[in-house]
Amino acid sequence: MPLPLDLKGRPDERVLRQLVASLLYEGVIDARQSFDGRSPSFHWLLGGRAYRCSASIGPFGRIRPAADSVKAQDDGGAWTEVSLAHLVSALPGTGMSRGKLLDEMTQTIAFSEWNCRNIPVRPRRRMHFAALEGALDEGHPYHPCYKSRTGFSDADHAAYGPEAARPFQLIWLLVARRHLRQALPAGERDFWKAELGPETWAHLQAMQKDLGLSPEDFGLVPLHPWQWRNLAETMFAGWIAAGEAHCIGPAGDRYTATQSVRSLLNMDRPLAASIKLPLNMVNTSSRRTLEPHSVCTAPVVSRWIGEIVAGDQLFHDRYPLTILQEYAGLIADAGGPLAGHLGAIWRQNAQATLLPGEAIIPFNALMMIEADGKPFADEWIGHFGLMAWMNRLIEIAVLPVWHLLVCHGIAVEAHGQNMLLVHRDGWPVRLILRDFHDSMEFCPAFLREPENTPDFLLLNPLYGAADPDQYYWTDNLDSLRELVMDTLFVYNLTEISHLLDHCYDVPEARFWQRVESLLTDYAEENGMAERQAQLGYDQPNILTESLMTRKLFALKPEYHHMVPNALAADQRQRRRKP
Repeated sequence: MPLPLDLKGRPDERVLRQLVASLLYEGVIDARQSFDGRSPSFHWLLGGRAYRCSASIGPFGRIRPAADSVKAQDDGGAWTEVSLAHLVSALPGTGMSRGKLLDEMTQTIAFSEWNCRNIPVRPRRRMHFAALEGALDEGHPYHPCYKSRTGFSDADHAAYGPEAARPFQLIWLLVARRHLRQALPAGERDFWKAELGPETWAHLQAMQKDLGLSPEDFGLVPLHPWQWRNLAETMFAGWIAAGEAHCIGPAGDRYTATQSVRSLLNMDRPLAASIKLPLNMVNTSSRRTLEPHSVCTAPVVSRWIGEIVAGDQLFHDRYPLTILQEYAGLIADAGGPLAGHLGAIWRQNAQATLLPGEAIIPFNALMMIEADGKPFADEWIGHFGLMAWMNRLIEIAVLPVWHLLVCHGIAVEAHGQNMLLVHRDGWPVRLILRDFHDSMEFCPAFLREPENTPDFLLLNPLYGAADPDQYYWTDNLDSLRELVMDTLFVYNLTEISHLLDHCYDVPEARFWQRVESLLTDYAEENGMAERQAQLGYDQPNILTESLMTRKLFALKPEYHHMVPNALAADQRQRRRKP
């Protein structure tokens, strides 16, 4: 099923369009803008060839090329279809980075076409949460490598991709304890019995005994089956040959992949924890291993945020929020060559938090068009009324994240996959946030209760010599604002406002006026005007992350570009003039 501008059965067109959108938006290509009627057009030269597209410009300057409008001029002056390879070959960056980019986009197209051929169209509105996680096959609405999954074959895509929803068991290793670090909520034996169930725990114990390996010397490590097959004869081979690790094979419950591929849901026990396992592949914008330092810090960070939420009544009464606890972590060879390739994080099950009458969907489902040509939420909008439903959605999506930032000084990466919407028959009632181990940030001087900050120096010696912005803390409030506004506004809610404009003729400006009004009222009602102003959220222009620039140049962890701010104070003042 598509995003609003997608052409049916044309993932190649979508990949090209998203590539051009990101290149234009981030200023990677120098384009001239002109106006043809109501819509702007962009024209640029690259590699000795002229290109053009028609596009709309949305909130925060988001450029949205029209479907099938990206064209190149041939030698005879005619405007023709664009060769993706030719366009990429003329981009800046190294030959290696351009080659990787082209490979990942080609893989994205191939897997999207595989889905079209092999996955039947499914009515997603009635799906339960786990099924919907796999059926949301559209991927990232901005990045053109939204289904790259480097190293996956078609067979791997079918076996381990979320779309086919095929269940599989985890592979279990026994690893010498000197290589292991663990952060468990209980004693190790009690933890494994609770997570695995008594039968699987007894089976693994028996296997360990048969190998003659004592529990004092070797500990359990789960592994994604693709990761085992991919690395068993390469990175893992030395450990296995030296007896530092032993594979005892598949065992236990069956799992299915979520949208992120590496996070898995328990199929046999639907209310059991989800588990996040490293995969040595690039998907969308980054390699999907685990940051070694974060694995055993994850339980402390999520518990800290959870305690903040539990201790603030406003999160219960006015800004309902649930924090999914990442309550256990395990990492092998954290400082060695296998760092990030062997480990696991256990996360509280979202469905286990639901009250009677509540249901849950991934937030990015609301960006999608279904097989009948109508938005996923169309029935809800028809029942509750467009403006009432839209206003309620904005309140539930924005204010809990904003209150956590402004009042408590915690910024979280609230993008479409990290947010879950709890609803009652389609009426938004609560927000759930997940995935904090490598996607939260705070400024010590801006914390509401700095005395409750975890002692990071005790958690990992790496933190002792760390610079600001290297791990979880920063000395720059702009970094907090950018993390929240990037993920929640620039690359998330703009997709919702665009869908409402495209499908219901609600001007995007009206959506963002409502957001701006909510933030202004929030500050006034809670005495937060000074703290909110310190974040500079309403300045005319803001920095946002340049995802494609990083892909091309790859010399720094992050790149940024300046964009117009849809929440700018000068725009607010102009709107309020009589």
